[in-house]
Amino acid sequence: MNKNNFPGVLLGMSGGIDSALSAAIAVDALGPDRVQCYMMPSPHTSQESVDDAAECAKLLGIKHGNMPIDHAMKTYAEMLKTSANQNLSGTTAENIQARTRGMLLMALSNATGYMVLSTGNKSEMSVGYATLYGDMCGGYNVLKDVYKMMVFELSKWRNQYHPANVKGPAGRVIPERIITKPPSAELSPGQKDEDSLPPYAALDDILHCLVEEEMNIDAIVERGHAVETVNKVWKLLDHAEYKRRQACPGVKISRKAFGRDRRYPITNKFTDLIVENG
Repeated sequence: MNKNNFPGVLLGMSGGIDSALSAAIAVDALGPDRVQCYMMPSPHTSQESVDDAAECAKLLGIKHGNMPIDHAMKTYAEMLKTSANQNLSGTTAENIQARTRGMLLMALSNATGYMVLSTGNKSEMSVGYATLYGDMCGGYNVLKDVYKMMVFELSKWRNQYHPANVKGPAGRVIPERIITKPPSAELSPGQKDEDSLPPYAALDDILHCLVEEEMNIDAIVERGHAVETVNKVWKLLDHAEYKRRQACPGVKISRKAFGRDRRYPITNKFTDLIVENG
């Protein structure tokens, strides 16, 4: 941040664990006066998430703004209906929310000079559970090489320990409810991450086997995973390569970080054969 003359960072604070941990790391590194967060609720955002985001910002001592995106969503819906005869529903509606938030954060970055922190984790980046030009917007990502289960462990650890030489406050910095509630992008009513993905404990183990260990399908199945699940994860991993090529840089902590250590072609045929044959 200092070497590249950024006065601070800003990020979207959703009330979820990824943005909370990203904010905590930023505060520890830069100090609370150089970190800003913004809650951008949609009609699908729960009051619980709004409250959790505000509580987390308070614990960290950082500026917290609130910018509802309801009006923007309605405007996009009207534009799509009028110009393209398309209804704003399904994946289109979900991505409009993420991209509206990304646009607002980048606009704030232009206005303030602060760099946007992207908050996606390695599990999401592996399987493409992220929106191009939406929650993937940013100049840096501190969780890029951190699987979801490690996000939980790091959050619990930071609440219990105050590392030496950090600029953040001692004591709890992430509300307990953020750590214990089921992960959700809250882009549709009642949405949970596990509606689309395997449970994170299983997902992360499969991904570690595929990415860091480069194990074959049979070896991963022998660890106790269903072959259908392993094949699904492998296919998601393969098909999300084009998204990862457009992701911002981030911290490397594993043996194989995306963007520098693990390089696969965006388009190929051999991976589909592996998936089909198991």
